[in-house]
Amino acid sequence: MRNDLEFFQKKIGVELAKSHGLTSKEYKTILELIEREPTITELGVFSAMWNEHCSYKSTKKWLRTLPTTGPKVICGPGENAGIIDIDDGDALVFKIESHNHPSYIDPFQGAATGVGGILRDIFTMGARPIVTMNALSFGCEDKNKVNHLLSEVVNGIGSYGNSFGVPNLGGELRFDESYEGNCLVNVFAAGVVKADKIFYSGATQSNLPVVYLGAKTGRDGIGGATMASSEFNSEKESERPTVQIGDPFMEKCLLEACLELMKTDSVISIQDMGAAGLTCSAVEMAGKGKLGMELDLDNVPIREIGMHAYEMMLSESQERMLMTLSPGKETLARAIFKKWDLDFAIVGRTIKEDRFKVFHNSKLEVDLPLQALSTMSPEYNRKWKIKRENVKSPSIQKHALKPIECLKTLLSNLNYCSRKIIWEQFDHMVMANTVLPPGSNAGVVLIPENDKAIACTLDCTPRYCSQDPVLGGKQAVTEGFRNLIITGASPLAITNNLNFGNPEKTNVMGQIVGCIQGISEASIALGLPVVSGNVSLYNETDGEPILATPTIGTVGLIRSVSDLIRIKANSMDRLYLIGNNTGHLGQSALLKEILKISGRDAGPVPEINFSEEINAAKFIAELNTKKIIVGGHDISDGGLILATAEMCISNNLGIKIDESDIDWLFGEDQGLYLLVCPEKNIPLFEHVTKKFQIPFQIIGTFGGDLFEIGNDQIPLNELKSLHKNGLNHFFPLTIWTIYSIVSGLISGKTP
Repeated sequence: MRNDLEFFQKKIGVELAKSHGLTSKEYKTILELIEREPTITELGVFSAMWNEHCSYKSTKKWLRTLPTTGPKVICGPGENAGIIDIDDGDALVFKIESHNHPSYIDPFQGAATGVGGILRDIFTMGARPIVTMNALSFGCEDKNKVNHLLSEVVNGIGSYGNSFGVPNLGGELRFDESYEGNCLVNVFAAGVVKADKIFYSGATQSNLPVVYLGAKTGRDGIGGATMASSEFNSEKESERPTVQIGDPFMEKCLLEACLELMKTDSVISIQDMGAAGLTCSAVEMAGKGKLGMELDLDNVPIREIGMHAYEMMLSESQERMLMTLSPGKETLARAIFKKWDLDFAIVGRTIKEDRFKVFHNSKLEVDLPLQALSTMSPEYNRKWKIKRENVKSPSIQKHALKPIECLKTLLSNLNYCSRKIIWEQFDHMVMANTVLPPGSNAGVVLIPENDKAIACTLDCTPRYCSQDPVLGGKQAVTEGFRNLIITGASPLAITNNLNFGNPEKTNVMGQIVGCIQGISEASIALGLPVVSGNVSLYNETDGEPILATPTIGTVGLIRSVSDLIRIKANSMDRLYLIGNNTGHLGQSALLKEILKISGRDAGPVPEINFSEEINAAKFIAELNTKKIIVGGHDISDGGLILATAEMCISNNLGIKIDESDIDWLFGEDQGLYLLVCPEKNIPLFEHVTKKFQIPFQIIGTFGGDLFEIGNDQIPLNELKSLHKNGLNHFFPLTIWTIYSIVSGLISGKTP
């Protein structure tokens, strides 16, 4: 909080600039640009617009190398969200963003406002949100800390999303010691809009009224964007700024009011107030239109008395929008927002001059060249080195490993056990459009009033990315591609959330560059343009960075729900493995979670063959079109044995697998799928395999209540119990567990 008089009377200079996250060189550049010392508010504005979170100054150079165009792309990076054409005049608006540092400081509000922020990005463009997902990463050493963080983050996500009324279809959850002091909360959202009804953020002409909409401005979140652009350390714990406070019910009203106004041809441009609040929204709106802007803070609705211009410009109070209107439409717009009980205030106008002027108490507090804040922010070519070591797979005593025991360990492991206890706290059925719930190969929702559906997935394997950034980046994109293929979708585009440590460190910057190179190569090879995204850097505490975690959100189109592929099997159905399984154990879950071997000691990352990936995708599409298969599952962490166990648990069916080789069972070769074929369709299945020259073999036949590997076996119910209960201690008293206990008592059975 910056409301103390002493702060606003501090001497302006390089030391104060450094406390705002600016370097001495950056401060010198500011002095040269404006030819004087800045005011305290101007310094705050520069610090907000030139920090890593808003300017991407360490990554701009590399983000430009990503493929961002394609036949289906309507809008690529640079707007509130990306947009792709999904046919029939419909468009999909989607994006992923992080709320990492706020969620560590205040896990409930940090996660909740992360959901609120990504939803505003979607409906700002005229789309109604239809789905959210999240990718969460936590430490695992301090049990009390992870208990607190996980439960509160999940509560925050559920509280906001459930109240707003948009389905949450799960996503990713991982645990690793590298996230101990810096959890990751990445939130994805998508919405639909008519392709001819899209709204953008850039103002188009001068002398347009600039309108403030939504909630009042308070002191919450001041300096949040700057805080997100610096490392944590134990000494700074007490100095961290207040996290934003969200109100999902007000945001729901804001959504409806904005969409209602958008139907009136009144809106010229619109921008949500997220990071850096009014500063960033105003600068971006004017900057994209190559205009200037004047603001009068005396007209801004506030909820706290005595607010300084600095506080009002940098506040990150939630549920706020900035809009430019067609002249003469102010009365109409005001009436709509009054109906929804939201603030409406004309706070400025666009101007021709390249100036950003801010008045408060009739005093000019900010007078800066606007382009200096938007397009002239620093851009760095930091030193980097990609770590791609020639490492050998470790020599392990495979004969000492019993497949069943290894499988039991993985199924109960925090990283691979059931996430149902978390998903139950998210409303995935609100809006009644959910086709595939959390826990499937991908989340699937119907497009309202349509037979088409959208499939979406979030993917990343950080241990791959940290050991070999290029291959790790490729794999993250390709895994998302596979998840959509095995759902029956046509993959269309991706969004990314690049979570890394301090870019000023050569090795971390190398991870960033390498992952972007890998993402780019995979995106081009698979025809998946990158249309939106977010960069979150300085994710480290006391100098220890997180694992490189470039989360990839992939979206695809299912032409008809009849084309959907589920994780489904029936008794006597055959389970086929397709693809080349060489038993690659390097960087595998087996080594990490069972043998406790990680980093370079865990060997090389598995390679990706894009031609094989594309051929397998075409093969599965033909099988699906001809209704030869009834279900399927991709193979990733834990190899084919973990994927098989998940299928058996999902369908309550056992299986017998004759092969017992550890490499073959737990290897993580890429491009592998499990496909389920009824006995009657086997000739057709194998005929199509010959057409595509796809390697295949029969794993086993579904049936019974035992899971058998070679000469060893285990009751399926035992596997189910291990898988189900892995996260229970985090949520001892969920609604579901209370219901189960009560039901058990009533029925006389032990729940």
